[in-house]
Amino acid sequence: MRSQGNRKYEKNGSDEKGQKDASHDSHSSQEGNDNKSVLLPPRGDYQTLLSYRKSEIVYQITYRFCRRFLRRGDRTIDQMVQAARSGKQNIVEGSKVATTSKEMEIKLTNVARASLEELLEDYRDFLKVRDLNIWDKNSREARFVRTLGHHSQISYESYREFVDTRPAEVVANIAICLVHQANYLLDQQLKRLEKDFLNDGGLRERMTRARLQERDRQRRKRNEP
Repeated sequence: MRSQGNRKYEKNGSDEKGQKDASHDSHSSQEGNDNKSVLLPPRGDYQTLLSYRKSEIVYQITYRFCRRFLRRGDRTIDQMVQAARSGKQNIVEGSKVATTSKEMEIKLTNVARASLEELLEDYRDFLKVRDLNIWDKNSREARFVRTLGHHSQISYESYREFVDTRPAEVVANIAICLVHQANYLLDQQLKRLEKDFLNDGGLRERMTRARLQERDRQRRKRNEP
């Protein structure tokens, strides 16, 4: 992981929690207060979610990690690849179902979060049973991985060279760093989804409000002179 570029990124990098990215937020509040008067508010594209982009990178790394470093037939391969895929796919499904079911969006986002936590433990176990090092979050290497993720157009290509050429210890630790980033983003996303649900409700609540508003409008119209 150490390279000349490492020093460059560390100089200009900042901590993941300090990063602000508009694509980080859930699609749930794009219409602001107008949500209350819209039965089926338009949704954003899940690909704009930073949590999705991070989880997609995690999936790409995990698939290649298992092919390079685990023996064919090892049950851990299926478990890790499926956990990584579940993290990615449930973000997609949650975003798509959000139009009609806020509850299901929250549920699927929680499933994505749980799947990535399971994957995180698999990577830790891989390192522990082989007496390999798990990077401290403030280590030089971990900070370097975080700074790579600060680019707005982040993709797997930013990590391909390391995944293809570095030993298992390094690749596993890169994956761990990225899973932590994805989990942090999903935690923030869930907080926003839960807040929006408490404020605006789901489809049933919007339908009830719409019916009441329509009845009130018709009543006022009948009473007009």
